[in-house]
Amino acid sequence: MIFKGVQDGRPYPALGLTARDWAQIPPRQFRLDQLITVTSVLALDKLLSEDSTFYGDLFAHVVHYRGELYLENGLHRAVRSALRNRTLVHARLLDLDEIIGSGGTIPVARPVDDDEVPDIAVTGPLYPTAGGPPPRPVNPRRARPARHRAD
Repeated sequence: MIFKGVQDGRPYPALGLTARDWAQIPPRQFRLDQLITVTSVLALDKLLSEDSTFYGDLFAHVVHYRGELYLENGLHRAVRSALRNRTLVHARLLDLDEIIGSGGTIPVARPVDDDEVPDIAVTGPLYPTAGGPPPRPVNPRRARPARHRAD
């Protein structure tokens, strides 16, 4: 058996953590046989994709809740590790038991109504220069030589 268990849905409330919040948590190693997945569906195209983590977090997300470790995000990474005969996966751990035990509040996702406009604090101009956004860096391998027009 690869995982401790497979569950459809999470037993804890939906978390309101952003990618930036998760990035503040240092990654560590977890044994696959100690994790309970909260997703029962595996997309084969994502599993076989070489660049599936290109736009996401490189590490899986694990939530410690009521003494169990739940694989919140990163099922495809974990299965890929198991297919390579690895028993460990690198993940970021959010310990809800510790947060609840210390009297803290769980970062819960708040549903947004269709009529509600989210509050956005604007502290200054979007772009500090008048010319708009800064130019994007160009990968030298993909840069095309300038084409000159014949006059």
